[in-house]
Amino acid sequence: MQMSARDLRSPDDAGVPADPARHISHDCAGLNFYDLDRGLRGLLGLYLAREDRERLEPHFERLGELAGGRLDRLARVADKHAPVLNPRDAYGRDEDWIDYHPAYREMEAIAFGDFQFHAMSHRAGVLGMDRPLPAVAKYVFQYLFVQSEFGLMCPISVTDTSTHLIRKFGSDELKAYLLPKMLSDDMATLWKGTQFMTERAGGSDVGAVETVARRDGDVWRLTGDKWFCSHADADVALMLARPEGAPAGTKGLALFALPRRLKDGRRNSYRIVRLKDKLGTKSMASGEIRLDNAVAYLVGDPAQGLKQMMEQVNLSRLSHGVRAAAMMRRCVNEAVVSASSRTAFGQRVMDFPLLRRQLMKLIVPTEQALSMMLVAARAMDDANAGSAQAKDLLRILTPLLKYRACRDNIPVATGAMEVRGGNGYIEEWVQPRLVRDAHVGVLWEGTSNINALDIISRAVGKSGAQRALASALQARLDEASSLPDPYRTRLRTALDRSIAFAEQIAADPGSEHSARLAASALYHAASAIMLAWEGCQAEVDPRRLLLSRFVLEHRLTAKDPLAPADDAWERDAIALVLGDAPVTFAAAAGLLTA
Repeated sequence: MQMSARDLRSPDDAGVPADPARHISHDCAGLNFYDLDRGLRGLLGLYLAREDRERLEPHFERLGELAGGRLDRLARVADKHAPVLNPRDAYGRDEDWIDYHPAYREMEAIAFGDFQFHAMSHRAGVLGMDRPLPAVAKYVFQYLFVQSEFGLMCPISVTDTSTHLIRKFGSDELKAYLLPKMLSDDMATLWKGTQFMTERAGGSDVGAVETVARRDGDVWRLTGDKWFCSHADADVALMLARPEGAPAGTKGLALFALPRRLKDGRRNSYRIVRLKDKLGTKSMASGEIRLDNAVAYLVGDPAQGLKQMMEQVNLSRLSHGVRAAAMMRRCVNEAVVSASSRTAFGQRVMDFPLLRRQLMKLIVPTEQALSMMLVAARAMDDANAGSAQAKDLLRILTPLLKYRACRDNIPVATGAMEVRGGNGYIEEWVQPRLVRDAHVGVLWEGTSNINALDIISRAVGKSGAQRALASALQARLDEASSLPDPYRTRLRTALDRSIAFAEQIAADPGSEHSARLAASALYHAASAIMLAWEGCQAEVDPRRLLLSRFVLEHRLTAKDPLAPADDAWERDAIALVLGDAPVTFAAAAGLLTA
């Protein structure tokens, strides 16, 4: 898993002053984030069709170079120059607008203009493809981009997901009005999207939404306040509002599309009241919106508003899981490069046993998230192709990834900061931003509690989606015929127990307090099996077998915290995982039952 750091040793010539930077550990700036990611490159052959991979590989390479180079520099600048709201023009007119630093605008041009993240799932022509890109490819692009810039991924994702809702539920007239603008590759004509959900009265409790919709001929008029609106100046926003006379609660909510400018070019009658001073994602503008009889268009069935909006929420949840996987990867890269390039007490920091064990605490959840992200993306592609089982599988994988990867991102970011030491706390380095941005994943699109309840109470308790998960994982275990039988049995037992535990909690309303434990067990059992299956494939690094055992031992096996650790296998496994030399399947498989 190691990476070669840049050589900053002082010159050997006599009389040349030693470079004081020789004492400072290196960072990942200037490296190609795609080339660094041995795990991702090895797995693409399993989850992406060969033809698609061959056509897209140069673009993965190009984005990996940008992410470690130009994008990384732009993101550092944009983070330090937050957007500024201008509430009125010089004549006192309420023409509110937001000023962004040129670094942010350049990142927008790369994302929306060059790579066209917003359109790649919806039309041909992106990156020379003759059809829309598969979900696996889209999320790999997001994964690479977010390793440098997290904040802008919110506008990218909600433009993509808003387009999905308009295409699926909008009338022909609404689609003709919005989609050409939302799918444009011209920054001058592109309409970027967003979703405005949260109100002071209703965050997770969506049924408490107070915004009112009134029919006015061919349009609707919305009045109310939206409390937390990311991408506050988007060209079109999707939101929920309650039509006059509709029932209380979620059943009375309808879905609307709110354009920033009307068809005659005038500003719509809503205002950005102020921008939020956020802990993280500082490059991207989040604000409060006041709707004053604003023009909006009904999207789909007015009695199905929440159900329709939840499709966008679930797509955003999957994207958040991908973003968490991406940020963890950046954290691991930074930690490994830092530990490999610094000397303390006469030896490399990387060579200290305790530090090596701490690195594994960063690497294991990062690789879990990578596998689960690719499994979910592939399930989306299969579901889009008509597979009912894949649809059920995606139903449970989406909140599982969102819940666990976003939670894991926080300790991984903090751990990577600790590896760098005091410099990791200094804003000149990337670690403070990674720590700040990591926390939003457990807030946006549902807190950990909301996602755990969605997994256990609804995906398991109501939809029975755990059956599709169990079936898919059993099939992978059957395919992994080269696994030692005792280890396959351990994995199968962990799967059976986690499924039974989730079903038990779902069936007992009094066990809600255990929903997070049950959700975590499902995630860890699934990722341990996927890591093991991947490690059995000829084109994949066998180190993934060892990562599978780390998950099984440390996430699914009871330990006595006061008993000495029987970890001889673990030291050998760490040496293989962190080493640069190729690892054979036999060497990795031999440690599964040691």
